Amino acid sequence: MMALWQSFVELVHELIPWFDGSIATILIILIKAVALVMPLMLVVAYFTYAERKVIGYMQLRIGPNRVGPKGWLQPIADALKLMTKEIIFPTKANIYLFLLAPILAIAPAIAVWAVIPFDEGIYVANLDISLLYGVYGIILAGWASNSKYPLLGALRSASLLVSYEIVIGFALVTVVMIAGSVNLNDIVMAQKGSILHWYWIPLFPMMIIFFISALVETNRAPFDVVEGESEIVGGTHVEYSGMTFAVFFLAEYANMILMAVLAVIMFFGGWHSPFEGVPVMESMFSWVPGIIWLLAKTSFFMFLYLWVRATFPRFRYDQIMRLSWKVFLPWTIAWIFVVALMTQLKIGPWF
Repeated sequence: MMALWQSFVELVHELIPWFDGSIATILIILIKAVALVMPLMLVVAYFTYAERKVIGYMQLRIGPNRVGPKGWLQPIADALKLMTKEIIFPTKANIYLFLLAPILAIAPAIAVWAVIPFDEGIYVANLDISLLYGVYGIILAGWASNSKYPLLGALRSASLLVSYEIVIGFALVTVVMIAGSVNLNDIVMAQKGSILHWYWIPLFPMMIIFFISALVETNRAPFDVVEGESEIVGGTHVEYSGMTFAVFFLAEYANMILMAVLAVIMFFGGWHSPFEGVPVMESMFSWVPGIIWLLAKTSFFMFLYLWVRATFPRFRYDQIMRLSWKVFLPWTIAWIFVVALMTQLKIGPWF
């Protein structure tokens, strides 16, 4: 896979010999960005289809089955519907901020993919601060709508994001301590080996906390109080319609996939095969590209999103905040000291 990627880069350079090096580099980055964003948007669209189908089967329902064979064209029909709906602007709303809010929601959700390593040497940008990328919500939308319900949803969103971003940050500190780097490529390479060498074993509590916090950060059930229909109508985007609403929708699902990929990179060995270093098994699965292992592991965590939504009822707002500040935060701080002690004393598998 790495050789194929290098061949693609060399081909681009050969096709544009009249450009200088800097222009050629920019063009390659743009091609990489398009090659990344287009499949991502397709995955987001069909993740919505998979969600309705999987939850439908879990609840003994059929799910989408009318548009195309077995409902396969349902995401396309949804996209056409959203693109043709009228965009309505609330009275006395700040139009500029009202339109800027969806952009601020989708931009970080896409930009962060630039530092995601899909295989050894396959990424858009290899930054030493790649772990410091943030995933931020849509707080501005609530204020710009000039309506009490979106504002209430924005306030809840702000408190949840602050609370659980702190928890996620502390959970990932333990990963950085073991790997000795904030670069995602270095973190994956530090887990080189079989499934027993991945960080999910020494950091199992942190992996659980990270996944639960990711549910809150992406506004997923059972923590979707930001848009709890029975309480605050539709949350921060209640005044949005048409494509402006669709952008929020895309950002939410793009963030879900991103969190699943980060869980794999941080705790499940990234692109590494679970049979690396295992006699016989390694040679049997050596033909599988690393990106396939990454996508398979990511699909597992994406399925967990759907499974959890179909299983648990919604938590109250105060219960979610109590879980963050009184349970997760003290536990992650304590685990940081445990990992630091084990790392300094060279007690495996923390070093």
